[in-house]
Amino acid sequence: MAPSAEAVDTVEPSSGVAELHAAKREAVDGPSPRATRAQHDKGKLTVRERLDALFDPGTFREIEGLRRHRAQGFGLENRRPYTDGVVTGWGEIDGRKVFVYAHDFRIFGGSLGEAHAEKIHKLMDLAEAAGAPLIGLSDGAGARIQEGVTALAGYGGIFRRNVRASGVIPQISVILGPCAGGAAYSPALTDFTFMVRGTSQMYVTGPDVVRSVTGEEITHEELGGADVHGGASGAAMAVCDDEAECLAEVRYLLSLLPSNNRELPPAVAPADPVDRRTDALARLVPSEPSRAYDVREVIAEIVDDGDCFEVHAGWAPNLVCALARLGGEVVGIVANQPSHLAGVLDIRASEKGARFVQMCDAFSIPLATLVDVPGFLPGRDQEHDGIIRHGAKLLYAYCNATVPRVQLILRKAYGGAYIVMDSRSIGADLSFAWPANEIAVMGAEGAAEVVFRREIAAADDPDEVRARRVKEYRQELMHPYYAAERGLVDDVIDPADTRAVLIDAFATLRAKHASLPSRKHGNPPT
Repeated sequence: MAPSAEAVDTVEPSSGVAELHAAKREAVDGPSPRATRAQHDKGKLTVRERLDALFDPGTFREIEGLRRHRAQGFGLENRRPYTDGVVTGWGEIDGRKVFVYAHDFRIFGGSLGEAHAEKIHKLMDLAEAAGAPLIGLSDGAGARIQEGVTALAGYGGIFRRNVRASGVIPQISVILGPCAGGAAYSPALTDFTFMVRGTSQMYVTGPDVVRSVTGEEITHEELGGADVHGGASGAAMAVCDDEAECLAEVRYLLSLLPSNNRELPPAVAPADPVDRRTDALARLVPSEPSRAYDVREVIAEIVDDGDCFEVHAGWAPNLVCALARLGGEVVGIVANQPSHLAGVLDIRASEKGARFVQMCDAFSIPLATLVDVPGFLPGRDQEHDGIIRHGAKLLYAYCNATVPRVQLILRKAYGGAYIVMDSRSIGADLSFAWPANEIAVMGAEGAAEVVFRREIAAADDPDEVRARRVKEYRQELMHPYYAAERGLVDDVIDPADTRAVLIDAFATLRAKHASLPSRKHGNPPT
């Protein structure tokens, strides 16, 4: 028999529910207002503020928020805060499911112990099973020393899962504080790493260890700050001025990525007309092969609304790698940058391009390669440091890629660098060129010096002979239609038609299906 209305009104609320709400409030509030103030005083947001900025409002669902460690000794048994210093769960970004783990520096300095690691392991397993992107918000002091080797084993579990999920779901590392020791290897295994100037540091051994071993005095920022990894090491693919900008950039990046390798990148209805003429390109790119220009202006003129997401902008700037949209569809763009080192390929540019091409191929992002390259950078240092090995990385990545691939030769394409920059001979589906293109083994001046060296040396007027032979070589082998006549370029196009031609090419190739030989995996150059 149902209870009467009077009986229902007199039932007291469950004391268990009240305790639950109190515990969850404690987990959300953190250890103390003082710890929160200390975080803010460093110019950093708290973990909950970061999650609010990252996810669509009201969509974050936390799991294991009431988890506590079970370690004994060194006073740990008397300090058992909820979350154990890491918040794990999922939410929505622009309506799409995304998983996250985020360190709480206010609790044990965000250091990783056994329970902390197990929470991250579970979250990573869930992200892979759900086929959704994974974000790690790093703000931790490394392994929890009081827990000894169990903390180190926790890192091993993270690394193994990073590798297993590689090429399966997008993995993004966001460094918002210290990331030291073993913790630094997880960002190195993920697809994208963001850092914030002034507050992010990432290194394997900190300044104190460096000082004790080498005697070198160096600050945290000088050793592993955002600009160091954004420029010198290349460990950070994006550097931001503050956390708000950083988290907004993460959201933008995710709008250009699929949720997993079984889906295509999200398409949008383009506001920018697909047949828009790109007349400005003739002005942006000088016809003289040696004159510099900024290829980023070329990219902005071609892509939808001039918007793109450049990766590693401060590292190996002689090659530009960016994600953008053409006709509403996401494409990856690889372009030589004539304004830096004349756009040559060197060790760093080859590594940068190879990593980007592999990422695009893993997540079904078509590739557009804009070529204006004088060759590989010559010199003893490049040869001794392994330009052959490293240059082969870019070659391997392109040859192994099965996504739609379109090459566009803007101006010059010389030597082995022309081949490596996704030429038809290594598998580009389509190749287009502008009317002023020069495709050759080398520049006319260098070629004449090699081919006609004896004739020039024996001439009464070497300068006259050299000039005549340079002109002859250019007319015979470097005219704009030489490659087109031999089927190495599919069409020579008006620069003003570039956007429309590229959009049509990728639309034609959208259903491309290519398979690789049966094998466990290849053995790429290292």
